[in-house]
Amino acid sequence: MSKHRKVRVDFRRKSKGDTRDKDLTRRYAADDSVLEDATSSQEAKSRKGAVTRKGTVIAQDSTQSVDCGSPFSVFLEPSTQDVVRGRVTAVQGLICLVEDEASRSYRCVVRQVLKKLLTRQRSAVVTGDVVLFRTVGDKDGVIESVLPRRGVLSREYRGREHVIISNVDQVLIVGSAAQPRLKPHLIDRFLVSAEKSNIRPVICINKIDLVDPAELQPLVGLYSQLGYRVLLLSAETGFGLDRLIRLLQGRVSVLTGQSGVGKSSLLNAIDPDLNLPVGEVSDENEKGRHTTTTARIFRFRFGGYVADTPGLRQFQCWDLTREETSNYFVEMRPYLSRCRFPDCLHLDEADCSVKNAVADGWIDERRYESYRHLVWEEAAETPLDEE
Repeated sequence: MSKHRKVRVDFRRKSKGDTRDKDLTRRYAADDSVLEDATSSQEAKSRKGAVTRKGTVIAQDSTQSVDCGSPFSVFLEPSTQDVVRGRVTAVQGLICLVEDEASRSYRCVVRQVLKKLLTRQRSAVVTGDVVLFRTVGDKDGVIESVLPRRGVLSREYRGREHVIISNVDQVLIVGSAAQPRLKPHLIDRFLVSAEKSNIRPVICINKIDLVDPAELQPLVGLYSQLGYRVLLLSAETGFGLDRLIRLLQGRVSVLTGQSGVGKSSLLNAIDPDLNLPVGEVSDENEKGRHTTTTARIFRFRFGGYVADTPGLRQFQCWDLTREETSNYFVEMRPYLSRCRFPDCLHLDEADCSVKNAVADGWIDERRYESYRHLVWEEAAETPLDEE
């Protein structure tokens, strides 16, 4: 059993603001020097920043440093030894639904110290987390610790990391051949995020019964040549669902994509016991309604787990710098070391091997435009709309 040690970490300051000095005007009328003292005192308070409190937590001896911005680099020792291991299947407000190893479900709250450690993440506990929790009665519990994550799919949301799902083996990037139309640039963004997180991506194109499948062959061929698995599917006719089932068996998967592409419909088609709600796509703007409001994990009757996520109309990659973006476009990797400048961004620089490969047809021009959009977005620090 690993040893633990006590470490000091920064906690997020409470949301209560500074108390207003209501007597300042009255005291200034009697002595005008109090205004200067009050201003100096206020400046001293504001310099402390958002993190002004410290606390002691129990960390593993192997931890060399504690990142106070992430509660998952610190193992919090449970307050009691009577804890159970489980997986978070959904987060609903302040309540986390947790399933233990015996498939029993519990409604759990999060231990307060985990919330205090949160400084950059949007949520202390997310769907897919493996946790240690203490049972309270037959159906309730308290989450004591979050075990280290792997296979994390996240995006940037208002300057903070929004973890969509954690601890997954593969991400199924679902698009639709029509209603709404296919958005290859959005698929490219999901591929970059999957490459960055070391998650196996699978591209699923649903609703092929609405188009001539031959029209999709250039796009399918492009992604297949890059080494990505592409499935043509139809939840309506059942085409390709047998291959999808074989891909899902025995794995933890997540379905993601824009609204209205048929993620829930696909899951209902391969496992009717799930009975997930589905919605219609608007004929005017080809945008789907949000029938899935939160990420939730389900167990298939044929084995394996799947997470259904809310539809996304925009996806901005988290913690992606301009300099590293090209590393996650697999077709660019052979050319990155051949550019004249070692810090080449492959935009307007001279003697750029990547741009030459685009001109010669070795790199697809549309994929290169996806790369340029991502780099421009990082420079502007604002998301570009996906048309």
